Amino acid sequence: MTYATKENNLNYFENNNLIIMEKEFILLKPDAVQRGLIGELISRFEKKGLRLIGMKLIHVDNELAQKHYLVHKGKPFFDKLVEFITSGPVLAIAVVGNNAVSVTRTIVGGTNPAEAAPGTIRGDFGLDIGRNLIHASDSVENAIYELGLYFNENEYVNWSPISEEWLYE
Repeated sequence: MTYATKENNLNYFENNNLIIMEKEFILLKPDAVQRGLIGELISRFEKKGLRLIGMKLIHVDNELAQKHYLVHKGKPFFDKLVEFITSGPVLAIAVVGNNAVSVTRTIVGGTNPAEAAPGTIRGDFGLDIGRNLIHASDSVENAIYELGLYFNENEYVNWSPISEEWLYE
C-alpha cells in the first residue's frame, strides 16, 4: 500500500467508496509518558483502526523542539512549549489509515482539556492547557513535515493487519 504524500494524497476508489489513506504524526508528550498513559492512549488509535507503522521513545532536544514548534515562534508561549517538550521523554508515533489526520484529531480532542469533549483523550485525561498530553498533526502537509522531523523513511514498518478487510468497504 502507498501512503499519502504532499504530491500524492492517494485518493482512490474501492468498491465505489473514496478511500483516502494518510500518514499521521502523533506525539505523546512528557506528561502522558510520566503519568503512565502510553498503553491507554495508543489503544484508542488501534481500536479505531489506525495502523501503527512507526514508534519510538525519545528525549526531544532543544533544536528538534524549535523545529517542531516553528509555527509558534515569536508567540508569548513559544518558550514554554519548548521547555515542556524537552522536559522528559516523549513517544513519537506514525500511523496510517483512511482520513488518518481528521480521525486522529477527533480522538485527541480540543487543545484545552477543560473544553475538550468527554470521550476524547484530552477530555478524559487532561485538566490544563499546558499539560494536554498529546500532539497530532492538523493537516496532511504538517503530518509530512512533522513525521520528517522524527522519523526516517526506513524506520516505517509497512504491514497490513488481517483485520483491515473488516475496516474498509
